[in-house]
Amino acid sequence: MRKILLSIVLLFAAISSVFAQELTVKSFKLASSDLTAQTQPRKDLNNRNCAVVKVQFVGELTNIEGNVIMPLVKRNNETWVYMPQNTRQMKVITKNYLPLMVTFSDYDIEKLESNRTYVLTFLGSSQQQVQQTQTLTIRYTPSSATVLVDNKMVKGMNGVARTTLPVGQHSFVVACDGYESEEGTVKLKASAPSNLQITLTKETMAIQQSTVAQPTVAQQPVVQPTVTNSDNISIPVKDGISIDMVRVEAGTFTMGATPEMKEPDDDEKPTHQVTLTNDYYIGKYEVTQALWQAVMGNNPSYSKGNNLPVERVSWDDCQEFISKLNRITGKKFRLPTEAEWEYAARGGNKSRGYQYSGSSNLSDVAWYKDNSGSKTHTVGSRQANELGIYDMSGNVWEWCQDCFGTYSNSSQVNPTGANSRSKRVIRGGCWYYSAGCCRSSYRDYNTPGSRFDNLGFRLVLSE
Repeated sequence: MRKILLSIVLLFAAISSVFAQELTVKSFKLASSDLTAQTQPRKDLNNRNCAVVKVQFVGELTNIEGNVIMPLVKRNNETWVYMPQNTRQMKVITKNYLPLMVTFSDYDIEKLESNRTYVLTFLGSSQQQVQQTQTLTIRYTPSSATVLVDNKMVKGMNGVARTTLPVGQHSFVVACDGYESEEGTVKLKASAPSNLQITLTKETMAIQQSTVAQPTVAQQPVVQPTVTNSDNISIPVKDGISIDMVRVEAGTFTMGATPEMKEPDDDEKPTHQVTLTNDYYIGKYEVTQALWQAVMGNNPSYSKGNNLPVERVSWDDCQEFISKLNRITGKKFRLPTEAEWEYAARGGNKSRGYQYSGSSNLSDVAWYKDNSGSKTHTVGSRQANELGIYDMSGNVWEWCQDCFGTYSNSSQVNPTGANSRSKRVIRGGCWYYSAGCCRSSYRDYNTPGSRFDNLGFRLVLSE
């Protein structure tokens, strides 16, 4: 059966390659002598000057997705894209080519800077005479496994498969009969080759953790009573899947760039006192793909796996999911407010003053750029924070309910964010971003319709 499925995948990939036109980045660099961002400025939501990315492409560019301050400016074969500082990626949509996600750090630009101008140049399929490539080496056990990269088989020998690919993101699968397959993504940079070490584990009948458990017998769609103790509850959903949640007691804390938060950005300031007057429950784990599948009947994620966090879900998608989940369970789930999220990430009234959620040593608690292997990981596979909550630093960004706005230094009670803003808050950093994005005070945002393979969410339930 596995061999048949593998053949179908390879056939589909071969057919797709005939019809799919691919877009490639020729170069992305800072134009230090170009003063467009200063002489023709545009403000972001924090009233700061944007960066300008001049996209050069011979063809019809239809849209740019991401943290874009609209409208786009068209100048012949050049499109000016205004983006806030600290932006790290964009998605390029054209008429005749496949959509392309451009992650700036692949081209040695970690994030955009205010008042700076950048030039991003693309090549279409007919123009791709010279492009940057890099070597990917995958070492795998057992040596009889099959390796696919971008749905194409890579021939290996003695447990080593090697291939040369264009710089950027690529998918891989390592599979073998009798073993659990391993799949994910890897980012190739022009500066150095990439190496992966994959060790497959033998298939077992082990029961999954409660957040992603699979049914062993046919079950009726009847909601079972909530299992609870003083600090934790487990709420059954359907098909044997439950949601584990942790109580966060009401309290007062200082929100923003407190002294332990190293090198904070301006939008983390000023610090201000926040009081949350009600206890609430927050997800012990990020919402998993198994839970999303049970509720929505689909799985939009790029990296597939029941225990992995769901990603490629927009803020709008989350609202639809929550509406359906509430009908199934009879509960009132929602996204956390930004203040609720940060208070829980800091450990609530049990906080020990860490920079990240649960530790000042990020690798203890988070999957991020330096240790993730360029992919998401099973929820709860790093250490929990003081409240017993996992992955509030790293793995995937998490949507909050609030619109994004600037802080004030006045005290607030149960804040719910800015009014009439088009950007929604995201928190926590992710598997592909650097350590600074994982501190508990770090803030970012996206448009409500944005979907990325590093963006998911967790749930909150009010008492």
